[in-house]
Amino acid sequence: MGSIEILGVALALAMDAFAVSIAASLALPRISGRHLFRVGFHFGLFQALMPIIGWLAGQTVQQWLAAWDHWVAFGLLAIVGGRMIHEARQGDDALADRGDPTRGWVLLALAIATSIDALAVGISLAMLEVRIWLAALIIGLVACALSVMGMVLGRRIGRGWGPRVEMVGGIFLVLLGAKIVVEHLGLLGALGS
Repeated sequence: MGSIEILGVALALAMDAFAVSIAASLALPRISGRHLFRVGFHFGLFQALMPIIGWLAGQTVQQWLAAWDHWVAFGLLAIVGGRMIHEARQGDDALADRGDPTRGWVLLALAIATSIDALAVGISLAMLEVRIWLAALIIGLVACALSVMGMVLGRRIGRGWGPRVEMVGGIFLVLLGAKIVVEHLGLLGALGS
């Protein structure tokens, strides 16, 4: 697998982080350089670490991971998305009480949820005998860049829309988690037949 193919994999893996970054930016009254750094760093770090962990695990834990990874991603995205929906329903009065999604456990949950699929990719890369360090670096850098771009784009979209856009962002996170489960269980193919 060459650098172009790895870049394609990195872009595909970073789409979840990009979408979640857009949604996370909607929960902030304004975005600072610290917010951008924290999201870019954590999403990039986890996207880089997960393929390494998957590559090291190889086929040893492949069946267990395949059985549970989609449920973990769904749970994390549903919790964070549900919280955003709840806060958006409270309106602008609760804005000061809202937590910062670029800090603490929320950021950790989002970083893990958006990078779980990279764990499975790492297992695949081990089977293809790909040098993991270069692949992980590319995957991490692409995720970092797209996460920062998502934060900036989300802020521009959300400026005039307030809680309604945050509600849409929360719904999107829950639907993204559901999509992961549906795709993993193969229900989309069964419904299309």
